[in-house]
Amino acid sequence: MSMDANPNTTSGTSPRLDSKVPAGDTADKWENHKFSMKLVNPNNKRKFDVIVVGTGLAGASAAASLGELGYRVKAFTFHDSPRRAHSIAAQGGINAAKNYPNDGDSVHRLFYDTIKGGDYRSREANVHRLAEVSVNIIDQATAQGVPFARDYGGLLDNRSFGGAQVSRTFYARGQTGQQLLIGAYSALMRQVAAGTVELHTRAELLDVVLKDDRACGIVTRDLLSGEVTPHSAHAVVLATGGYGNVYYLSTNAMMCNVTAAWRAHKKGAFFANPCYTQIHPTCIPVSDDFQSKLTLMSESLRNDGRIWVPNGMDDARAAAEIPEVDRDYYLERKYPAFGNLVPRDVASRNSKTVCDEGRGIGPLKNGVFLDFQDAIARDGLEAISAKYGNLFDMYHRITGENPYDQPMRIYPAIHYTMGGLWVDYHLMTTVPGLYSIGEANFSDHGANRLGASALMQGLADGYFVLPYTIGDDLAGLLGQTAVPTDDPVFTEAVRGVEDEQKRWLSINGTKSVDQFHKELGRIVWEHIGMERDKAGLEKALADIPTLREEFHSDVRVLGSAATLNQSLEKAGRVADFFELAELMARDALEREESCGGHFRSEHQTDEGEAQRDDENFAHVAAWEWHGLGTAQTRHREELAFEDVALSQRSYK
Repeated sequence: MSMDANPNTTSGTSPRLDSKVPAGDTADKWENHKFSMKLVNPNNKRKFDVIVVGTGLAGASAAASLGELGYRVKAFTFHDSPRRAHSIAAQGGINAAKNYPNDGDSVHRLFYDTIKGGDYRSREANVHRLAEVSVNIIDQATAQGVPFARDYGGLLDNRSFGGAQVSRTFYARGQTGQQLLIGAYSALMRQVAAGTVELHTRAELLDVVLKDDRACGIVTRDLLSGEVTPHSAHAVVLATGGYGNVYYLSTNAMMCNVTAAWRAHKKGAFFANPCYTQIHPTCIPVSDDFQSKLTLMSESLRNDGRIWVPNGMDDARAAAEIPEVDRDYYLERKYPAFGNLVPRDVASRNSKTVCDEGRGIGPLKNGVFLDFQDAIARDGLEAISAKYGNLFDMYHRITGENPYDQPMRIYPAIHYTMGGLWVDYHLMTTVPGLYSIGEANFSDHGANRLGASALMQGLADGYFVLPYTIGDDLAGLLGQTAVPTDDPVFTEAVRGVEDEQKRWLSINGTKSVDQFHKELGRIVWEHIGMERDKAGLEKALADIPTLREEFHSDVRVLGSAATLNQSLEKAGRVADFFELAELMARDALEREESCGGHFRSEHQTDEGEAQRDDENFAHVAAWEWHGLGTAQTRHREELAFEDVALSQRSYK
């Protein structure tokens, strides 16, 4: 159905959504636009204060780059060190269109693969820019000393990832995110030592402050002392990651949350495509009802591991006892051109299908096999260990099963979120002076992110995009001082944060924050997970507000606000998850199509693939907050496809 019938939906591109995409050929837009943007000369950069919230790959690279340019930067992390950011959890690699293997890669092919992998729901200009600057990221990281794997000749090595037929993924064994973060961290700490960056650790953003409708600072709480402090700047950059922990069980670190982005949303920053969530196909299956965290096994394992299940239902034989004739290598069977390296959404849905058919394996019948026996026989145990040894060791420690001797058990799990704060071509949100980079924004991946592209986007935004675009805005503020922190807008914001904490501590209910979070996660996974339908989404929209009301009246938060209090921290984060979850369900219900990670069972092809509705839904949905209990307005940014023709995705 057309969304024009919804009274809270704009028709055509909303006048509130100016993407600022420059004119001209897609391949030339970024290079030409860099020349047309306003500049801030080196002596004037030191007159501007910039706040960067988050010190993962996007935040650390942005803070380091802005500090190197001469801006006065304040960087904030709620960790005790920037090195604890969740970016370290990325295992498999980072994409770049270097074409070192000489196998046909190019900037245009990476651009095309990313648009197609996202099921044609991303902005072409942003994606092409990402592909362009990907080549610079590798040079930057290598110069920092990131120990990328090398081939027998000493050159940087590449491997394949899902959704591509070329090898463009650079990697550092199974620790690529960690090594890249150490590189960005070293660049950041160099600027801290130089005095251009002021680093604030154990500080959590709890409000974004505006004056005259422009972002002018933030309010943070010190997680150790409880002190609430205002901070002022000419611009604020949010690099705070995604919202996968709304599901409770995810591969995200347990402190990952949506609070920074959501508080910005409630101050006027539109939230785009919240229903676009990614299910990673290779995670260790849930083992019991008491589990609070899931573990990712790198997508790189799909290079050599073969995914299969028994042909028959409820086959209790050990993997080694099941002959080839009784095995179904279902991805290789259905998608011969890509095999086990189909995109994540495709691989995940197929794993769910075979388990739903009764062919799942493991004690709970909630997994599929990822088998390396053929690769070990072909290449030798030493070669496989050199590629994946740390991943095999991690799996062995967690499960007690040796993947050198028997197949891994894997099943899809929440891993990444493609939705986020809406940003224009300059990475600015709908609030002037407020930027969002990395996974915190919506911009580059459409409805499904290709593997090894998260690290690429975070570092592209931080090292090579934001340092250009932020100057275009700040140039117009030359001569203006930052809003002082004794201004009434800061006083009011601090009071609001303190009042919120008092409210949580005064409820004195009977259930812990974690109990409510777990129940919310169950609703979200069941109805807004791998497969959605109208009835389930409507049920979620009924159940979530009911549970939210109970949360606000019966949660028990012990302790004091004047000290370390993790229950108090969680209360605010889970409250934001409740509001986000309701918007996710609404967004999924309104989007009457299937695309990428958003799979509506009513909209699928005869072969069970996602069926898009390009006539009515080739647009970004960006939601505007009007207050709790009031329906949000759904704004549209129409997507134009000038270089990649819209077509049904095929990986066969």
